[in-house]
Amino acid sequence: MAGSWFPRRLFLQGVAAAFMFAFASLYTQIPGLYGPDGILPARRTLRPQGKGRWQQLWETPTLLWEAPRLGLDTAQGLELLSLLATLLALGALLLRPLRHRLVYLLLWAAYLSACQVGQVFLYFQWDSLLLETGFLAVLVAPLRQPPHRKQAPQGGQTGASPHEGLPFWLVRWLLFRLMFASGVVKLTSHCPAWWGLTALTYHYETQCLPTPTAWLAHHLPVWLHKLSVVATFIIEIAVPPLFFAPIRRLRLAAFYSQVLLQVLIIITGNYNFFNLLTLVLTTSLLDDQHLAAEPSHGRPKKMPTSWPKALLAALSLLLELAIYGLLAFGTVHYFGLEVDWQQRTVLSRTTFTYHQFSQWLKTVTLPTIWLGVASLTWELLTALWRWTQVQGWLRKLCTAVQLSFFSTATVALFMISLVPYSYMEPGTHGRLWTGAHRLFGAVEHLQLANSYGLFRRMTGLGGRPEVVLEGSYDGHHWTEIEFMYKPGNVSRPPPVVAPHQPRLAWQMWFAALGPHTHSPWFTSLVLRLLQGQEPVIRLIQSQVDRYPFHKQPPTYVRAQRYKYWFSQPGEQGRWWRRQWVEEFFPPVSLGDPTLETLLRQFGLQDKSLPRARSSSSTVAQALHWVRTQLSHLEAPPLLWGLLVAVGAVRVVQALLAPRSLQSPPIKGGKHRPAPKKDSRATCAQATPALDSCNSHSRTPWREK
Repeated sequence: MAGSWFPRRLFLQGVAAAFMFAFASLYTQIPGLYGPDGILPARRTLRPQGKGRWQQLWETPTLLWEAPRLGLDTAQGLELLSLLATLLALGALLLRPLRHRLVYLLLWAAYLSACQVGQVFLYFQWDSLLLETGFLAVLVAPLRQPPHRKQAPQGGQTGASPHEGLPFWLVRWLLFRLMFASGVVKLTSHCPAWWGLTALTYHYETQCLPTPTAWLAHHLPVWLHKLSVVATFIIEIAVPPLFFAPIRRLRLAAFYSQVLLQVLIIITGNYNFFNLLTLVLTTSLLDDQHLAAEPSHGRPKKMPTSWPKALLAALSLLLELAIYGLLAFGTVHYFGLEVDWQQRTVLSRTTFTYHQFSQWLKTVTLPTIWLGVASLTWELLTALWRWTQVQGWLRKLCTAVQLSFFSTATVALFMISLVPYSYMEPGTHGRLWTGAHRLFGAVEHLQLANSYGLFRRMTGLGGRPEVVLEGSYDGHHWTEIEFMYKPGNVSRPPPVVAPHQPRLAWQMWFAALGPHTHSPWFTSLVLRLLQGQEPVIRLIQSQVDRYPFHKQPPTYVRAQRYKYWFSQPGEQGRWWRRQWVEEFFPPVSLGDPTLETLLRQFGLQDKSLPRARSSSSTVAQALHWVRTQLSHLEAPPLLWGLLVAVGAVRVVQALLAPRSLQSPPIKGGKHRPAPKKDSRATCAQATPALDSCNSHSRTPWREK
């Protein structure tokens, strides 16, 4: 059986990269979002309640409680935390010794700390996904790094601890929950666009931050859009059970289908680190053999000689072909696929009803849980068998302790995850063991397991709603305030900003879906613009001189709601078309009774705390100096620069890496025998180090 040493290494590197991008992106936005003059000052979120230190930390788990000890306010503490975590994640990405369990625990704790004060700007599903994945990385990472080698431990896991595959199995289970639930909620939401297979005719222009490629994808033929929706349902609903298939070729086929979906999303949309994180999860479907960690040295693969092995190989092939045939038949049958040879198109439609799908979901949800139980049981038995192969009573005792701990942790996390997973089917949720509910409730605030369901409903069926802010000095002549990332100027192409997430631009997209009273933070944004607060202005335009009111704040601010559509081919110089719909936010000025009433209604007039004073501590001065040095850089180039730097360092590392000690192959594909070594050295090398190699989202994904 192929090992998973290389996939685990890729997983740990990918998690480090996701943390690096997430923290670096957040750091650039902290003053405008959470500073004393930001939209939602972080100092309002942490108020001592007179409780004990440890009780307070457990109920609101954030390291930012310790910021005052360093002479920092909450926002400055968040800056320090983000900077240190970015550097730590960068180190884990580049340096093998830093891919340590303690490092990933610190990264997870730092991001959980940020989410405790992040309020609405950190309530996205990928923030919960990063927390859950980061905690799994704590278990997957080794406690001690084994000696450097170019090849993974071979098949029988000589040199591998028996428990190593258990935490990594949880990564596969998380990938299954993410994809299966994301596919199911599209149909349980009653969204007519998903049921009519027309969702992608709207998605490319109505998603939060499209890329220029989205304009091209939007103008593809409708029949191709509908066929793409069918493919999405197959990849997200029908394929995920294959993650646990005993035949590796089925798992690899599932892997490449998931990669294809994520790559297409990356090309057409700016979804920050989410797609990278999903690709990182897919490493759990790989093995060392597929990643050339167990090379065949150019020898042709031998056919099994004994009849039991030959029979097993034939049965595996038949099962594999049967599953592919079943997927093809189900796709054609349930989506009514027909080829129109005259029009050269493929026709498609849903041939099942909502009631039929609901009954199917009730039927399969519990079996998918039992599928997870069976797969986990196999992993536990495999780990137990490997433990029986351990030589030496002392090593056997140590590995028994490790195996017991990791088996218990894996089973506990699996049970916890069943609660948010079953949210998609209330009947199954109610039948879960009460112990699982109690266990989940005890750790819900740590976000060790969350529910998922991306793109639940398709918005903008009649045009993309967009809020446009305007400012004026006299209340008669209005000037639009253009954001650097979200659509505004119809002549400006959509930007490419991933892996950065401009969180204000994302919330502006959500705000446009309803009245401004559904987005209380918007009133605070208007107030900060009237005050001319530069940190908030930099969230809109990083170069302040591009902001139309950079010399003097506007006297009045208002907001209008528009409908946007992609321009048609042939419209030169235009990427968008738009039409005015209604007033979104009334014209207000400082001291306006309407503004004061809204601020009081939403609790944004925070007079209970004294205004934060600038700190003169050494740490605060260092933070100010770093912020000054980076203030002239926009966030996307900064993150791309980190990516380029990582690539350059990895190239240098590859060039300077020592050549393999293994003898090179000779003619005919054979290898020269390795020279004999001292028996004591051989025994020492053969004794490896004993390494331990939201709750559901707090706010639901409101529309998409």
